[in-house]
Amino acid sequence: MKRRYSRQVHVGDVAIGGDAPVSIQSMLNAKTVDVEGCLRQIDELKALGCDLIRLAVPDEDSAVAFGQIVRRSGLPLIADVHYSYKLAHLAIDNGAKKLRMNPGNMTDFSNIKPLAQRMADLGIPVRVGVNGGSLAEKFSGMNEVDALTESALECANAFEANGLKDIVIAIKHSDPMINLEANRKLASMCDYPLHIGVTEAGTLRTGLVKSAIGIGALLMEGIGDTVRVSLSTDIKEEVLAARRILSTLGLREEGVNVVACPTCARTQIDVEALASKIEMICADVRKPLKISVLGCPLNGIGEGKGSDIGIAGGKDKSVLLFDGKVYATVSNDVLLDEFLKLLKRKIDE
Repeated sequence: MKRRYSRQVHVGDVAIGGDAPVSIQSMLNAKTVDVEGCLRQIDELKALGCDLIRLAVPDEDSAVAFGQIVRRSGLPLIADVHYSYKLAHLAIDNGAKKLRMNPGNMTDFSNIKPLAQRMADLGIPVRVGVNGGSLAEKFSGMNEVDALTESALECANAFEANGLKDIVIAIKHSDPMINLEANRKLASMCDYPLHIGVTEAGTLRTGLVKSAIGIGALLMEGIGDTVRVSLSTDIKEEVLAARRILSTLGLREEGVNVVACPTCARTQIDVEALASKIEMICADVRKPLKISVLGCPLNGIGEGKGSDIGIAGGKDKSVLLFDGKVYATVSNDVLLDEFLKLLKRKIDE
C-alpha cells in the first residue's frame, strides 16, 4: 500500500515518518518515581519489539526520576507533560528525547517560544497530542472532527512559527469513526508525521476490536507513521497487538502468527489452551513465523501446509508439521516439548 508522504523526525535513533517503518509505542503505567518498576516495564516492552516508550512527568520528583530512568534505559524515552512549561524544561534537562504536550491543557502559547527554540537547538521533537476528552474550551460547540484538527494544527503551527520543525501530531478519540475522520482530515492538511491510536479503547477484548478497526483502517489508507494500541490491561498486550496489526497489513515482517481453528465436533484436543500457551511462549520471538494449531488430523494436515510449524491434534497422539510437511506423530504428553524443539530449530535457521 502507498503511504502518505510525511517529513521525517528522529527520536533518539528512531526515525518517524518519511520512509521509516511504522514504529510501535507504549506508555508505562508504573509511577515514574518508581525507577526500578519503570525499568522492568521498559525491558519487557523492548523484548516484545516496542520502539519508543512514554512516561508521565506530572511533577518535579517525576522529572528527576525520569532522568535516572533515561540513564539506564535501552530505548529513547518520551516525557508526557501537561499544564507546565517548567516541567517541559525539566524533562529536557533530564534527557527526554521527545516531549508530548496536550494543547487542551496548555492553552497559553505565550511561553512556547523559548521551549520551541531550545528543542530545535537540541534536536528534540514535540508530539502535539490532542484527545477528544480534553479539548480547550474555545473549541466547544464545534464539530468534533474540526475541533480536533484545528486544535492540533494551531499548536503545531505555534511551535513551527517559533523555530521547531520536528513535530509529530496525534489526534485520538475514543470513537473509532470520529478518530478515523479526524485523522483523514489532518493527513490531508499537513505533512507532519502522525501518531495514531484509539484513546480509551477499553479492556483487552473491546480495546482490541476498536484498535484494530481504528488503527488498521488508517494504515490501510497509508496514514500513520507510529502507533500505540491503548488498552486497560497489561501493557505488554499493547505491543503484541500493535505488532499483530502491522504484520497483518504487511507493514512489519516480524513476530509469530499463530493460526488456530475454531474447532468442531471432530476436535479431540484443547485447541484454545494449546494455542494460547504457544502464543505466550512465542511472545518475544521476533522472527516472522506462521504456526498452526489445528483440532484434528483429518483436515489439520492439509490446513497446516502453509505453516512453518503445525500441530494437527488427536485424542492421544498428534501430528507435527515442519515446513508444511508431516514431520512426526507424537504422544500428546510430549507434544509441547517436541514443538519447542522445532521452534528452536526454526529460530536458529
